[in-house]
Order: sequence, then structure tokens, then C-alpha cells
Amino acid sequence: MRRPARQIQELVEQTIRDVEMDLAVKQEQTGVNMMYDFIKHEVLIDMGRIRKACGELPEPMSFETYIRTLTIHELGHAMDRDALLASLDRAVEIIKAKKLASAEKRERELPFMEMLIEEHERDIIFEETAWSNAELLNGYYEIIEWHDFLKVKEHSMASYRTSYEKDLNIYQEMKVAQESLAII
Repeated sequence: MRRPARQIQELVEQTIRDVEMDLAVKQEQTGVNMMYDFIKHEVLIDMGRIRKACGELPEPMSFETYIRTLTIHELGHAMDRDALLASLDRAVEIIKAKKLASAEKRERELPFMEMLIEEHERDIIFEETAWSNAELLNGYYEIIEWHDFLKVKEHSMASYRTSYEKDLNIYQEMKVAQESLAII
């Protein structure tokens, strides 16, 4: 069943009220199901992506549970807003460097890969922190059943770790190759 965008947004807004927080909610095509915009202090929902993403879970769950879990996770990011804001300057540097580097150059240059690994590691730390904060919220307000909460958390974290491990393997191979050349 295709959920109307208004119904999804209302569910997100209700979840935010249920945990006694106050953030704006906007619909925006970001390519990510839901995200916290720490600069504007708002939750963004990509309606097309979020409808699809629920079906990508390894085990089915109700759409409402999925939306509420993601919302609590994004609120976990909001609880970490100061740290996110502190990381902004470096994030902008990395984004600019990515835009300047051609796609083939990215996976062949060690400094670029080092920067990419740094970005992955920082993203994973922010994700882990947001999930920890979400666990605190959920423990206090009892919004989501723990087994469902953990399913969404594991699925979400796996996507970050998979991407990180792929790039880390490329980076490590590059370092080994560079060290071999230095010996010659």
C-alpha cells in the first residue's frame, strides 16, 4: 500500500512530539530515506526513497514502526547537534575535494583515499552516537519494540560499514603498493 506523503509526515511529526522535542519536518528529495539537517535543525524526508527503503529490510516490519524508528534515530542526531556543527568546516573541505577530483582519480590517489576513510570513520561515529541517543529516547519514551528498533539499527549501520570496508580495502591495497614501490 502506497502511503500518502502527508500521512508519513504526520507520523514523523507525531513521533517528534511523543519524545517531547521540537523540530521542523520537510519533504525533500535527498536520495536518503530520512536525514537530520543539523544546520537548519530539521528532519528531511525523501518520500520516494523512504517508501522503497522499508521494503529493503531483511525482515518485514510495519511501515509505521520503520518510520518511527528512523525518526527517533534522526532525533538522536539532533541531540548531537553541537558535535555535528563542530565538524562542519572539515566536512566542507572534503566535499570540495571530492568535487574537484575526477572519479577515476579518487580510487588511485592515496591522499584522496585517506580523506575518504576519515569521512567514513567520522560518519560511523556520528551514526553510532545517534543510535545510542535514540536508544536513550526509546528507553525513556518506549516508542518502538526493542527487537524492531535493533533490526532497523543493524540494517542502517551495515550500510555504513559495508561502504567503509570497501574503501578501506582499496586504501590498504594502495598503501601496500606504495610501500612496495618505496622499497625498490
